[in-house]
Amino acid sequence: MEKTYQIKSYSKINLGLKVLNLRPDNFHNINSIFIEVDLCDILQFVPSNSFKLSCINKNIPLDHSNTIAQAYKVLSEKFHFKQHYEIIVDKNIPIGGGMGGGSSNAASTLKALNKLNNLKLTNKNLMDIGLKIGSDIPFFIEGGLKFVFGRGEKIKPHMFSIKDELYIFLVFPKFSIDTSWAYKNIKKKLQYKNYSTKFPPLDSNVKWKLFENDFEDIVGSTYPEIFEIKNLLYENGALYSGLSGSGSTMFGVYNDKSALNKTKQFLNHYNTLIVSPIQRK
Repeated sequence: MEKTYQIKSYSKINLGLKVLNLRPDNFHNINSIFIEVDLCDILQFVPSNSFKLSCINKNIPLDHSNTIAQAYKVLSEKFHFKQHYEIIVDKNIPIGGGMGGGSSNAASTLKALNKLNNLKLTNKNLMDIGLKIGSDIPFFIEGGLKFVFGRGEKIKPHMFSIKDELYIFLVFPKFSIDTSWAYKNIKKKLQYKNYSTKFPPLDSNVKWKLFENDFEDIVGSTYPEIFEIKNLLYENGALYSGLSGSGSTMFGVYNDKSALNKTKQFLNHYNTLIVSPIQRK
């Protein structure tokens, strides 16, 4: 009997997100900086006679709509696993928070099954498989700090040369955002098929205000408290404050650790968490 295998499924924030145009496949082209952060779910793979998905969080679907189940199905049908697994999910990433929890879970499942079954798939192979399940999954195969464009399948390293340690202050409002709702409600004109947005390099002279998220006005028109959170983060020393993905998680970027406790006091009526970027080679 094989031993239980465990993998950390990390989350991300978006440092800027521009929605460019609607593609012929009904996805949108985007430009964004994805930063992997150390808030994570834990996935345990327990050897079993058949696939099973378990989670004590009652808000997590355990059927075929779960990205873990979808990732498992794709690989098991392609490679006819002799050994199956029960996957137990310890859920920490907020649902509907714009931090990529579902996409990360799928990517971690693909990576774990690749290792456990010695499939010898490359990262590129895993990205191609993942893209069929969700647009953000390719990023989570490698993680780190990346410039992401296309529908999410085009990924390049983004310059990062800031010497100061950065801290990410997360704020979790008491509502969640459905990504499909956010895209349906975006008012931006999307006629520029070849339009591109260049985000500045993350160096000592970075102009933080150049990072914009097109979903902020959409989400804020229904949930104006995100603007209150944004202002409070700036007032308490954030270099940058914004919405992650289509929300609802708000975050502030800090380089002053002493300012974090003050910020936490001002936002003590919210669930908050301080996380760090994950640097990968």
